[in-house]
Amino acid sequence: MLLKDDARPLSGDQQINSSCRQVRQKASIPTGGTRLGAGLITESRKLNTHMATSVPQLDGTFTVDVEDYFHVSAFASVIRPENWDHYVCRVEQSTRTILELAAKHSTRGTFFILGWVADRYPQLVREIQSAGHEIGCHSYWHQLIYELGPQRFRSDLIKARDCLQWITGSPVKLHRAPSFSITEKSLWALDILIEEGFQIDSSIYPVHHDRYGIPGSPTSPHIIATRIGQIHEFPGMTCKVAGMTIPVGGGGYLRLFPWAVTSRLLHQIRKQQRPLNVYLHPWEVDVDQPRIAASLKSRFRHYQNLKTMAPKLSRMLTEFRLGAMTDVLVKLWSGHNDVVVDRTEMSSDMMVASN
Repeated sequence: MLLKDDARPLSGDQQINSSCRQVRQKASIPTGGTRLGAGLITESRKLNTHMATSVPQLDGTFTVDVEDYFHVSAFASVIRPENWDHYVCRVEQSTRTILELAAKHSTRGTFFILGWVADRYPQLVREIQSAGHEIGCHSYWHQLIYELGPQRFRSDLIKARDCLQWITGSPVKLHRAPSFSITEKSLWALDILIEEGFQIDSSIYPVHHDRYGIPGSPTSPHIIATRIGQIHEFPGMTCKVAGMTIPVGGGGYLRLFPWAVTSRLLHQIRKQQRPLNVYLHPWEVDVDQPRIAASLKSRFRHYQNLKTMAPKLSRMLTEFRLGAMTDVLVKLWSGHNDVVVDRTEMSSDMMVASN
């Protein structure tokens, strides 16, 4: 295991360093209290209708969850957040590898950036932004939402969002939870996202999984209505195979399946008029990353087929026209094909129960 020689143990509070404190002091971009109700959705349509004609026809969205190998939920039982600074970071180079591939294929994407990474590598955030990519929030400490509870989730969300806004000078309105951890038991998070001004979420996976998923939830982008307001949801990508719903085209699923299988399933999704939601992590193109002593299941999930990821990503970007998440949704907005899922009876009640 590669560790920093000069690392010092830090508590959670100590790791909120001076730049994050400056974020809270200097950020001048309005954030909290914005609600994405029907009126704002209509306004967005009016503002973006002209954009729909300029955005090329896309097969779906290309997204990157910017985190390092020691941040992942699979290793959470053996690597605690207060020890993250002990590990050698490799996220800059691996993210630049993805940026180079995206540039080679003239692909614009959405980068959901971990606040911890942004705080330590602000220049990397600026590189992503200057390359024309969209910036989203991936939390600060990469903790499962349903384990945080509402108060800690809000605090973590604000810290990450404010850090990203301070670096980029632009509002951050997109969110993806660590490990897609908005589930039936954490739907209250949608209310908090709306209250904090987020307009687009991509945290719900319509599958059965031991860590995430809401089986039976919509498989296409839709609007979720809560008692607080509304938010656009771009769910994780799935496909029906032999009557079973399976995840496809992102992360470990992209690494696990042969490209011929993945390609066929993605074309099947497109034939159903559903946009793709491709995602990956920088550490997945980092073949030489340190190996962590963890459970067999965790090591399989994390290390399986790492060497295939960059070639598969190149084929993905060659075969399919992918873009930023907002660009895909602009096309959907212009078609007035919104599907609204009513969760008004669930989100706020669950927040009270969780508090």
